[in-house]
Amino acid sequence: MDKIKIGVLTCSDRAAANIYEDISGQEIIKFFEEVLQNPWEPIYVVIPDEKLEIVSALTSMAEVHQCALIVTTGGTGPATRDVTPEATEEVCDKLLPGFGELMRQVSLQYVPTAILSRQTAGIYKQSLIVNLPGKPSAIRQCLEAVFPAIPYCLDLIGGPYMDCDENKMKVFRPK
Repeated sequence: MDKIKIGVLTCSDRAAANIYEDISGQEIIKFFEEVLQNPWEPIYVVIPDEKLEIVSALTSMAEVHQCALIVTTGGTGPATRDVTPEATEEVCDKLLPGFGELMRQVSLQYVPTAILSRQTAGIYKQSLIVNLPGKPSAIRQCLEAVFPAIPYCLDLIGGPYMDCDENKMKVFRPK
């Protein structure tokens, strides 16, 4: 069985400059290590908050590395340098606004500033791209909320069959 490739893209000026460790990207990898039963391989990249670099990384992960799923972290707030959603929207063929809606709804249970978050998701060729926030605890909360729909979404776009440990993450596929 081929390994499923999952892109993990951290968009952070400070992490890219090694000013601090990229805990957010590591949290995403840890989540997939816990829930996936398939063999998988992370394609892990840390880049600055630059729209052209984000677009380039997303297209490379999809086209060159053949990532079925690409998960970004960072750059989803209202600050001037936060451009991850714009880069994602530029790349995607179809947007899936329900992902961002659900992530904001879940995050609002923890912080009132979740309404400032601009996470989104979409399809580029045969890759699902999901923008997550940059805070590690918010990453876990958001992934736990949206992940149950991800394996079925991959099925629908012709991606690999993603199998999960049902004791850790129940996914939804219609019967």
